[in-house]
Amino acid sequence: MSRRWLVLFDIDGTLLTAGGVSARALGVALVEVFGTRGPADGYDYSGKTDPQIVRELMRAAGVAESVIEARRAEAFGRYRSHLAASLRPEHVRAKPGVHALLEALEADPRVALGLLTGNLEPCARLKLEPLGLNGRFPFGAFGSDHEDRCRLAALAVERAHARTGTRYEGQSIVIVGDAVADVECGRSLGARAVAVATGRTSASTLAAAGPDALLPDVADTRAALAAIRGVPG
Repeated sequence: MSRRWLVLFDIDGTLLTAGGVSARALGVALVEVFGTRGPADGYDYSGKTDPQIVRELMRAAGVAESVIEARRAEAFGRYRSHLAASLRPEHVRAKPGVHALLEALEADPRVALGLLTGNLEPCARLKLEPLGLNGRFPFGAFGSDHEDRCRLAALAVERAHARTGTRYEGQSIVIVGDAVADVECGRSLGARAVAVATGRTSASTLAAAGPDALLPDVADTRAALAAIRGVPG
């Protein structure tokens, strides 16, 4: 059966929360490599890729662009190591209704599931593992693929085609996320955007970005499915 929908999920704030462990691990890595974590306190990580976060924090700290470029890969390696060493299963909690929604989507043969996240892929997989979610997402696009999140949607669609044999276009592509960037990143493809107010971005701010659907969370599985499909539940 042809897959009718490609549903791409963000991770942090959408599928789960890791209790700030990743931000702390990144901060340690930045101090080790650049001597500063920059203005990390109060920084808004929402919807940004890890490469973008490092560049913005180090630029704000006065680190030269050439130095950022030369040392960023080392910082990523240290970040991954620190996250692997410090992340515990009890740190990771699924957002309300996530498990039930993913089970319902996975049971529908018309649906293909993927990831669309600013996380480096190894770090994304570390966060998903305690919840047993890696097997539900065999492909995706990640911050390790490109710094510009807007380029990730097209890459995820390409990988979905390679995986499933289906070419997804327009409203058959659904992006689920908790940040304005999640709403905006698929617009060039005409993708459907489902915003969930489960992260740091307020419902009013998400609404102003113009998503196709806005949910407080995905605890109501039927409502979430209807929002994703764009059809009555």
